Amino acid sequence: MNIMNTIGRMFRATTWGESHGRAVGCVVDGCPSNLQLTTEDIQRELDRRKPGQSSVTTSRGEKDRLEVLSGLFEGRTLGTPISMLVWNKDADSSKYEKLRDVVRPGHADLAWRMKYGVVDFRGGGRSSARETVGRVAAGAVAKKLLSKLNITTVGFAREIAGIRAGGEANVSSAKVIDSNSVRTIDLNAARLMERAIIAAKEDNDSVGGIVECASFGVPPGLGEPVFGKLSSDLASAVMSIPGVKGFEIGCGFALARMNGSESNDPFILSKGLVKTRTNNSGGILGGISNGMPLVVRAAFKPTSSIAKKQKTVNLKTNRQVEIQVEGRHDPCIVPRAVPIVEAMVNLVLADHGLMSGVIPREIR
Repeated sequence: MNIMNTIGRMFRATTWGESHGRAVGCVVDGCPSNLQLTTEDIQRELDRRKPGQSSVTTSRGEKDRLEVLSGLFEGRTLGTPISMLVWNKDADSSKYEKLRDVVRPGHADLAWRMKYGVVDFRGGGRSSARETVGRVAAGAVAKKLLSKLNITTVGFAREIAGIRAGGEANVSSAKVIDSNSVRTIDLNAARLMERAIIAAKEDNDSVGGIVECASFGVPPGLGEPVFGKLSSDLASAVMSIPGVKGFEIGCGFALARMNGSESNDPFILSKGLVKTRTNNSGGILGGISNGMPLVVRAAFKPTSSIAKKQKTVNLKTNRQVEIQVEGRHDPCIVPRAVPIVEAMVNLVLADHGLMSGVIPREIR
């Protein structure tokens, strides 16, 4: 029995639906009442995630138009569960029928079969990134709630196909990031990233990359040691995104190659407040936010669905076979993953904000 479809303790989001099912969606519970929130606020984030945006994304023609079923009235939250759905309008299951008994390399097909015995094989079912529609919708509610505290989360493609973007994000970076198809802050790197993705697509292949996400205005004191640390909850949330194979905070794995004298962030006084001169820790010390910008990164593997011939096994005939995965797939999932990473970070911050009392139960 699967009971792990909900994230959060006080600000909770439950997602539901399969890739080729009738619809996908979520239920948000624990959102304070009287928060100004419109369908457009949520649709804006879904539009950043939806397929068919450019030549570097899948051509699946979903419009991802949101329907809010409950929890909102006259542009304000009621404090009751917010139920949202998006209908699947352009699912083409015909390409998957011949894969009914074949496990696709790089996918969760075999693992799900071994665990449950039965799976929806069309497009990966529940293990598909289509499930993230609900995450982004829920994250949009969290984003609006956090804006009341002047907390802003900005994600971008830090690296794609080994091409690394220079520069650092700030609260005003969103316009530049959303101005290019790969969602990065470095427009010179953007052109190279685009070429690399298109080259992989033309070669029936795919590429991976890294999404960096920075949250500004996060107050100190968020995090519940020792097993409810802000860092551990962020890791759990981001690592739950399909395709994520690595996670780091601040300088992350680079810290392992530093001396303590390099990695420690010196404390300074700035306008009467204690801050750090550098931010190698990424805004978290001891699992608790320290008031500096919160910086995390997620490493995404190359998209598993590729049209190159691959070896696998037919479970019905118990024979080794060769397959070519057909259908409409992203040659790189990083550009569309940016709003998903932002959503997961915002969900965790909203949850910890409510647990710490920083966010009130009713917005005034």
